[in-house]
Amino acid sequence: MSTPPRLALIIGSTRPQRFADKPADWLLEQAEQRDDLTLERLDLRDFDLPLFAEASSNLHMPTVDPKALAWQDAIRPYDGYVFTVAEYNHSITGALKNALDQAYVEWVRKPFSALGYGSTGGARAVEHLRGIGVELQMVPSKFGVHIGGSDLFKVHPFGGNAPLSEIEAVLKPSVDAMFDDLVWWSTVLTAAR
Repeated sequence: MSTPPRLALIIGSTRPQRFADKPADWLLEQAEQRDDLTLERLDLRDFDLPLFAEASSNLHMPTVDPKALAWQDAIRPYDGYVFTVAEYNHSITGALKNALDQAYVEWVRKPFSALGYGSTGGARAVEHLRGIGVELQMVPSKFGVHIGGSDLFKVHPFGGNAPLSEIEAVLKPSVDAMFDDLVWWSTVLTAAR
């Protein structure tokens, strides 16, 4: 039996009062119930990334900034990624876009998906993330997890602040489809790389 794919869960918001931790913790619990993957948290707050200011991406020139190099080292070992995606004005957070721009080589030919949240489940932000990922030569999964509308207000601190288990029945089929797809793509792409 081969080693299960190692996936990173990248927390895509750095705001002090962010909601991202709640769904991220829940998603990590869901992953722990599977034996065909591992999911590990990478929090953008832990990297203190500067705004991208390199001469070029590391596809064309080596990165100079030590903080960006530390970020590249952190994401490099993973076989695929799941991003938590807060929708800000119909797109991803500036912090997540900056983190994506701080690397290139490390993303190439690796699959990714997202857990999006917002009024429309973060769908518009996740769609932007997919376009960015394709430009970075990543492989987007068709499947993702979206927390929106009344479900979001049940679990968000500005609403009912219920645990994610309150909406688990709604989310679980999407989580399973996303993980199944990421395992398949990670296995295929790891062998091909």
